[in-house]
Amino acid sequence: MLTIIVIVLVLGGAAVWVNSSAYAARINETHPAEGEFVTVNGADVHVLREGESGPVVLMIHGASANAREYSWTLAPRLAQTHRVLMVDRPGHGHSERPQDAETLKVQAEQAAGALRALAPGEKAVVVGHSFGGAVSLRLALDHPELVEGLVLLAPVSHDWGGGGEAWYNKYAGHPVIGPVFTHLVPIVGPSQVRNGVTNVFSPKPAPEGYFENSAIGLLFRPSNFAANAKDVNALREELGAQQERYTEIEVPTVVFSGALDTVISPPLHVGKLKHQVESLELVKLADGGHMPHHAFGDDVAATIRRLSSGSNAQAAE
Repeated sequence: MLTIIVIVLVLGGAAVWVNSSAYAARINETHPAEGEFVTVNGADVHVLREGESGPVVLMIHGASANAREYSWTLAPRLAQTHRVLMVDRPGHGHSERPQDAETLKVQAEQAAGALRALAPGEKAVVVGHSFGGAVSLRLALDHPELVEGLVLLAPVSHDWGGGGEAWYNKYAGHPVIGPVFTHLVPIVGPSQVRNGVTNVFSPKPAPEGYFENSAIGLLFRPSNFAANAKDVNALREELGAQQERYTEIEVPTVVFSGALDTVISPPLHVGKLKHQVESLELVKLADGGHMPHHAFGDDVAATIRRLSSGSNAQAAE
């Protein structure tokens, strides 16, 4: 009987492994790497680009996402007047994951390296959504010579004291359980997230085609899901170590914050950040949620234009 049980477990595990491998191959074919690769710290960073000339804008996506989050939202609004660089964070989309990539320091280094390679000698307006807001803040702290201004969209900025962590990230990031758990994710993950998209956009409706246009299916590849889990699991401690430095930020900073955000608590993040960054301008969205670049894309794009050096120069003329 024990032999039969072992055989069943082995065959079941093999089937799960084959299924997850097939899923990864299929989703990579559906959403291939369409940008450029820049090697930073020995790991490739995948960057989508829009626009041929003008001031540089660097966009950093949030958790559970990738660079395509911006490719059909903000980038088309800016492509005629700006050079837009949209990076896949380490282990997300089609970017490789270097050592210690769960730290905000390394996350910022990868984005900074891509900016230096693709826009040498230039500064950028850095746009960050949610987790990407934390990375954008670290980029401004560690590499201020690269940053013209910050536009933060529902950013995570401070240690929130615990609570709200998703159980599946604990399992996926575990050194022993994680490799097994992440190979189960492709079986149930896509359908569950499709159902949960509504909550992320609340109170606004989710845009039609969001799952496909933003290539959310890339998240459920085992390596990507594990990377996302490790990032999220480390975030509180990382923010706790970073948050005391925000008084160092001197560049113009605009934060879009939805009063009805159901993913993060604005008072716990931007409510504290606004007292630390002297140059911070808060845009309160009374009927906004966690995805302001979708529901308020025109306003966000206008702010990016205002902060960019090219627009400022034109205004001065």
